[in-house]
Amino acid sequence: MSLETLKDQEVFVTFLALALLLAGAYIGGKIVEVFRAPKVIGEILGGMLFGGTFLYHFFPSAMEAVFQAYPQEGKVLNLVYQLGLIFLMFCSGFNTQIEVGKENRRIISCVFIGATILPMLGGIPFAFFMKEHFIGEAGNQLSFVLVFIIGVAITSIPVISKIFFDMGVMNTPFTNTVLTASTLQDLCLWILLNLATRVAETGTANPLDMALVVILTLGMFVVAKLFTDHLPFGYHGKVKATDFYTISFVALFLVCALLCRVGINIMYSAFLVGYLVKAISKRDEAAKGRMEAVSNFAFSFFVPVYFALVGIQLNLLHHFSFARFALFFVVAFGLEAIGTILMLQFTNLRKSVIGNFAVTMNARGGPGIVLATVAYASKIISIEFFTVLILTTMLSSMIAGYWLRYQQKKDPEIFHKLTKEGGDGVSTHQEKA
Repeated sequence: MSLETLKDQEVFVTFLALALLLAGAYIGGKIVEVFRAPKVIGEILGGMLFGGTFLYHFFPSAMEAVFQAYPQEGKVLNLVYQLGLIFLMFCSGFNTQIEVGKENRRIISCVFIGATILPMLGGIPFAFFMKEHFIGEAGNQLSFVLVFIIGVAITSIPVISKIFFDMGVMNTPFTNTVLTASTLQDLCLWILLNLATRVAETGTANPLDMALVVILTLGMFVVAKLFTDHLPFGYHGKVKATDFYTISFVALFLVCALLCRVGINIMYSAFLVGYLVKAISKRDEAAKGRMEAVSNFAFSFFVPVYFALVGIQLNLLHHFSFARFALFFVVAFGLEAIGTILMLQFTNLRKSVIGNFAVTMNARGGPGIVLATVAYASKIISIEFFTVLILTTMLSSMIAGYWLRYQQKKDPEIFHKLTKEGGDGVSTHQEKA
C-alpha cells in the first residue's frame, strides 16, 4: 500500500497558511486581551483578516495563492480544524464536574430552566419567522429549528471560566452555581445538536431514529456519570507521561471514529472521552498536570487555528444583514435574560445577583462557535446565519465580561453574598469534591 503525499510546493503553502492563521489568531488575541475581552474574539478576528471581509476582498488572487493553492488544501486545513474542535471538547470534558448539592439545588434548577427551557420555547416562533434567510442547503426544517433554539439558549463554560479566573472570583457561590447550571445546560444542548445533525444527515425525522439518538446520546453520559460517581479508584501504579498521552489519544480518536459511525457527533464524543479520562485518572496526582500540558499545547496551536478558520469564513460585506443580526441578537439575549430573571423570582436572591445571572448566562463563547461550525458543516444553516451566530457569540461574551467586572468594581462581595439575608445561600461543588 502506498500513500499519496503532498508536493514540496503544496507543503510550503500549507505551512505558510497555518503560520499566517496562527499568527493572526495570536496577535488578535493579544490585542483584545488588552481591552479585557475574551481571547477567542481576537482569534476569530485574526482569521477574518484573511477572509472576504478584509484581505480576500481586496487581494483575492494573493489569498487564494495561500489558502486555496491546490485542490486538497481546504481538506488539509479542515483536518486541523477538526482536531481543534476535538481537543477543545476533550479538554472541556476533562475539566467538567457536575455536583448539585441540596443547598443550591433550587437556585441551579431555576437558572437552568430560565436560561435553557424558557428561551428555547420562546425562540421557536422567531425560528420560523427568520427561516427564509437562515436555513441551510439541507433544507431540513426540524434541524434548523433545533439549531436556532440552541443558539438562543447556549452558554459557554470555557469563556465564563476564563472571565471568572481573570477576575479572581473562581470557587465563589455565584461562579460555582453558574458553572454547574451551564454544564447541565450544555449537556442538554449537545444532545439536541447531535439530534439535529443526525436528522440533517438522514434527511428524515423518523421518530424511532430520533428516539434512539437521544437515548444513545443521553445514555452514554448517564453511564459515564454513574461510572465516575461509583468508581472507587482509578488505575493503580505510576503511569509514564508518554503512556498516559498515547492511551488517552487512542481512546479519543477511536471513540470519535466509532461513535461517528452510529450518528454521534465528534464534538460530543470528544467531550465524553475527556470526562471519562478524568474519572479513570483521578488517583493519579500527575494526571491534572499532564492534561494542563495537553490544554496548553492545544490552546497554543489547534484551537487558535480552529477559531481563525472560523473567522476566515466570515464575510460581512456579502453574506450579512445588520438588521437581521440585530434582531437575532436582541431575541437571543433578551429571551435568555428574561427567562433567567423570571425563574429566579422564586428564590431569595438579591436583585443585583439576579441581574448578574441573567447577563452571565448569555456568554456564548466557544460552544456558540462550535454550534455554528457544526451546523454550517452539516448544511443545516446558511452562511448568513453562521455569521450571525459567530457575531452573537462574540458580542454576548464581551458584554458578560465587561458587565461582571463593572459589578465587581461596584461591590467586591457581589459574588459571595447572594441572598437577601446576606448569606451565600449556595454550596460549592468544589468543596464537596
